[in-house]
Amino acid sequence: MSTKVLMENKNVLVLGGAGFIGSYLCEELVKKGDNVICVDNFVSSDVENIRALLEYPNFEFVRHNITKHIDYADLPELKRFKVDIQGFQEIYNLACPTAPKDYLKFPVQTTTANSVGVIKSLELAKRNKAKFLLASSSAVYGNPPANSEPVPEEYVGMMDFLGPRACYNEGKRFAEMATAIYRDTAKVDAKIARIFSTYGPRMLQHSGRQVADFIRQSVAGEDVTIAGDKNLTMTFCYVKDIVDALINLMASDINRPVNLGSENPYTLTQVAEKIIKLTNSSAKINYTDQYAHSNQPTIPDISLAKNELNWFPLVDLDEGLQLAVDFYRATAVLHQTMEGQSYSDNEE
Repeated sequence: MSTKVLMENKNVLVLGGAGFIGSYLCEELVKKGDNVICVDNFVSSDVENIRALLEYPNFEFVRHNITKHIDYADLPELKRFKVDIQGFQEIYNLACPTAPKDYLKFPVQTTTANSVGVIKSLELAKRNKAKFLLASSSAVYGNPPANSEPVPEEYVGMMDFLGPRACYNEGKRFAEMATAIYRDTAKVDAKIARIFSTYGPRMLQHSGRQVADFIRQSVAGEDVTIAGDKNLTMTFCYVKDIVDALINLMASDINRPVNLGSENPYTLTQVAEKIIKLTNSSAKINYTDQYAHSNQPTIPDISLAKNELNWFPLVDLDEGLQLAVDFYRATAVLHQTMEGQSYSDNEE
């Protein structure tokens, strides 16, 4: 298929586009004027994330599991984008359960998304001669260095490849390997984004994401529970900063992995204290053992992103947490309605 753009706007396929990061990515691409085809099956995402986008003429949603066969050119809802003639110019693959508790809840879906789903999306990129971006993870680094120094893209850590997170951690390693193979042998213009801890509005509740859980507990006046000790340290990057980085990376000539995240570490205790203050809560902080699905956090070295993408996070933690708290409060009724419900486990 020719890479010539026959329409004024690009056709951009966003796999996992109704998820936390994916929905913000779809919004930014729609604003740019691209034709955005969002694909998701709602295993660990939410239709509310993209509801406002459904009104835009350059946005279309397709409910689909990317591990299954589909011919986008045959879909009548995509005829206006001339997908059968023009194909896709860019493919972003963010389609994988990413909330920590999902690895225990959806191990098979996580495994197949990182293997079968990635291969199918790379084949699609190859046929369309499309630019491809894989949303990978800091989890590929395994255990961080003992000195807690920031990890560059060349760092290789030890990993439990049969542990409770293996479907995700080892899955992302496989996904990166597959992407590199298609880059080198099929000449796919492929990018790999290693995304570190990300937060903001639309974080799934009851998913093991500690910032989301801290906000929910604090607003409810419950004790804020940290899975770990007082010194457990992480970095936190606001979701829209990550999306800006993904778009910049797709537009770049970089074809090797790039760390994307904040380089400023905070203890989870500091974050919990900030949230309690922002919510004017009387909540207390307590500590429990780390979850089986928890990952030892790493701190990113983002020198490559700074130097080659001219990117670094702009939203500081206090501002980002305030936005996340405001969103949670504005959607409190919805949270109460969904309390205790499971994610939709849809294999179609």
